[in-house]
Amino acid sequence: MSRKDNTLKFVAVDEKGNEAPAKYLPIEGIETLYVFGSIDTNSALYNYLGQQHISVHFFDYYEHYTGSFQPKDYLLAGKSQIEQTKTYLDKKRRLYLAQQFIEGGSFNMLQNLKYYARREKNVNDQVMSIESLRNLIAPSADVPGLMGIEGNIRQVYYQAFDTIIDNYNMGGRSKQPPGNEVNALVSFMNMLCYTAVLDQIYHTQLNPTISFLHEPGARRYSLALDLAEIFKPILVDRCVFTLLNKGMLRDNHFDKKLNACYLKENGRKLVVQEWDSRLKETIKHPTLGRSVSYKHLIRLECYKLMKYVLKIEDYYRPYHLGGNW
Repeated sequence: MSRKDNTLKFVAVDEKGNEAPAKYLPIEGIETLYVFGSIDTNSALYNYLGQQHISVHFFDYYEHYTGSFQPKDYLLAGKSQIEQTKTYLDKKRRLYLAQQFIEGGSFNMLQNLKYYARREKNVNDQVMSIESLRNLIAPSADVPGLMGIEGNIRQVYYQAFDTIIDNYNMGGRSKQPPGNEVNALVSFMNMLCYTAVLDQIYHTQLNPTISFLHEPGARRYSLALDLAEIFKPILVDRCVFTLLNKGMLRDNHFDKKLNACYLKENGRKLVVQEWDSRLKETIKHPTLGRSVSYKHLIRLECYKLMKYVLKIEDYYRPYHLGGNW
């Protein structure tokens, strides 16, 4: 991959060193690059990508997210970073935000389940269990306790996947490695969601390393994990149900090995295409009164969080999925 005037030039090379005809993509049409596999490039290209505010996210052979090239922060402000740090250090304000992330994520999980309950899928036990667990969010006294509640909610939620999905079984959540097709798809798409949120944080004054639900770490953008809790049920899980129940993904799109399952290249292409379409899909925003894409919806969520951090607003309310989708 290299720069050619105002385009990105891609040349595929086989094992014998033979080059395929070059492909060119206009830089104006690119917001983010996702790299699956090996790529050769140079610093001049990354300088160019940085100037254009284009992020590059890297995944290894096993579909694990390994890191990102993030251009120089162009919106970070000292006051914002100070206030974000102060919010993290304020136990009451941090706990409040952590509660809101879990409340929003669990509400959107419930909306997914209720959608399928109306379509005669027997998920009523999971609905009642999650509604009961949600009652523990507001009284929770600390963030570690909240993380336990979130883990229990998600465990119950995933139990419903075997009822919702017609031709594949999840059999409980398994990671590193994923044990079957459903887990492989969920893991891969969770990483896509994480990077999509990270991209939108980059275009705000928020610092992606200072988080409130997930503990900030040395080598991760943990604020993206926080905000992804709200959007995984809306974007990831609904895509999973669509891809599998509509037969868009089949057995030949997965590579099954001993105690592990991964998407093949043809499967990844289908998933990324569906993911891109979902991010571009528009909905009527409940307060703005106009249509916005899901990608922009993530940006708006960042703005809401920033208003709370800067004390422009006294509250933060996570996005709630509407009843019909």
